[in-house]
Amino acid sequence: MTTVGLTGGIGSGKTTIANLFATEFAIPIYIADTKAKELIAQDTHLQQEIKALLGEEAFVEGKYNTAFVASIVFSTPEKLQALNQLIHPYVQQDFERWREEQHSPYVIKESAILFESGSYKDCDYIITVTAPLEERIRRVMLRDKIDRKTVEKRIKNQWNDENRIKLSTFVVDNRDFGRNLDKIQTIHCKIMEMIDENAEN
Repeated sequence: MTTVGLTGGIGSGKTTIANLFATEFAIPIYIADTKAKELIAQDTHLQQEIKALLGEEAFVEGKYNTAFVASIVFSTPEKLQALNQLIHPYVQQDFERWREEQHSPYVIKESAILFESGSYKDCDYIITVTAPLEERIRRVMLRDKIDRKTVEKRIKNQWNDENRIKLSTFVVDNRDFGRNLDKIQTIHCKIMEMIDENAEN
């Protein structure tokens, strides 16, 4: 089945765009970031690997200590990369199992770290969602109730839009929400065309 990766920087509006594909065209959406949190909470083997990487404090009374983990990985890029590489195989395996259960022309895998984790290599097409930096910072501060400095640190640890766009099939500029549906419709039609062309070849 055709896999479309959907990504973008923190606060760009990835989930909003993904939801449009789901509601307008009934395309199944796999939210990798949400699934990663579920796997961390449920998989004891993964928990042990995270503790080995970051220390016992990564879990408090069996629960993922997000504040502690964030304090380490967002100040030490090497630790962030190592954590992503640790979690990615678990998410990828879960995604592949989920994808086999779907019945649609294509599925969308939404992930904030599609490129950073290397999972973009498993996608047939890639959509990158962009938005002005100040707008992204404002959104995340409001959503996560964190200060500007914390948001900027997280953004610094992600790929920038320029690098994402170079490897993307489609780009959605999310500054004008009112025009998003037209953009999504165009992309959906193009994906369907490419799927049909590949089927004929």
